[in-house]
Amino acid sequence: MKILLTLLAAVLIAQPAARGDDIALTGAGATFPKPLYEKWASDYAKMHPNVRINYQGIGSGGGIKQAQERTVDFGATDGPMTDKQLEKAPGILHIPMILGAVVPIYNLPDVPADKPLGFNGPVLADAFMGKITKWNDPKLAERNPGVTLADKPNTIPQRSHRSGTSYNGADYLSKVSEDWKKGPGTATTVNWPAGRGAKGNDGVAADVKQNAGSLGYVELIYAANNNISYGDVVNAAGKTIHASEESVSAAAATLKDPAEDLRISITNAEGDAAYPISSFTWILLYKDQADAAKGKALVDFLWWATHDGQSLAAPLHYAPLPASFIPLVEKKLKSVTAGGQAVLAAHAE
Repeated sequence: MKILLTLLAAVLIAQPAARGDDIALTGAGATFPKPLYEKWASDYAKMHPNVRINYQGIGSGGGIKQAQERTVDFGATDGPMTDKQLEKAPGILHIPMILGAVVPIYNLPDVPADKPLGFNGPVLADAFMGKITKWNDPKLAERNPGVTLADKPNTIPQRSHRSGTSYNGADYLSKVSEDWKKGPGTATTVNWPAGRGAKGNDGVAADVKQNAGSLGYVELIYAANNNISYGDVVNAAGKTIHASEESVSAAAATLKDPAEDLRISITNAEGDAAYPISSFTWILLYKDQADAAKGKALVDFLWWATHDGQSLAAPLHYAPLPASFIPLVEKKLKSVTAGGQAVLAAHAE
């Protein structure tokens, strides 16, 4: 018995003591930035092993709902909260994190992958409204001279729940198609006239990849990671633009005098090089934190992500925040309090 007790004591001593400063943060929302948020969380944990960040990609609508109900430490959305939503949940800040592109994806085995199809806004609107039902429709053929488009149906997988990706696509289409503006309009929940439902960016990507003849829409990384063809889109200057870090950054560069609350749309931006379905994506942050320790850990993480963490955006097909935006983000983060006291430690300017 004495030997057993000695061995048990040795085992207990060998176990690391639980750290009193361990902090677990939970967030939920948009699938659009999920790959980058997971990368940030992983890299940050290596530098700050006492901080664990768990992010669930449930869609922007879910992120807004959970932020409103305060069931998470932070929410995330690609479509900013409406005035009505903010009235029901005052004190939520929109923190821009990075930028990305929504791209039209398609599965056409007979079309060379290295020669993207071209789309304009009215054609995309008609397709997603069920007015263009075949790939060889004259409107599509006119945009793609020299490409043989099959006399086959184009089927539409679309997001089945409230989605920021849907919001940004619909926001763009409302600016370029009067029929879309008067019909489905701009919202995280789109009343789709045609198509079948799929869950998340990854669900739409999987649907298109599995079904020849499909036309859908996803954030750029989901097309790139799944090796799915995606089309170029005509911008406000009449130029056909391929989605990339550079063309998304060009769209952001056209922004002048952003709104003080940082709820901003950059779809259909002016500029020859601007990709027209570009967007910010936001973390939804409580201005007054209920837990000072968790609030400090979260704001410190967001400071790192919007500064050093921006270098991780481009390898994952996102665009970093414009340099002119960083002071605006810093001002928001510095305004966060717990018990009336600022939670952010001093950072080098």
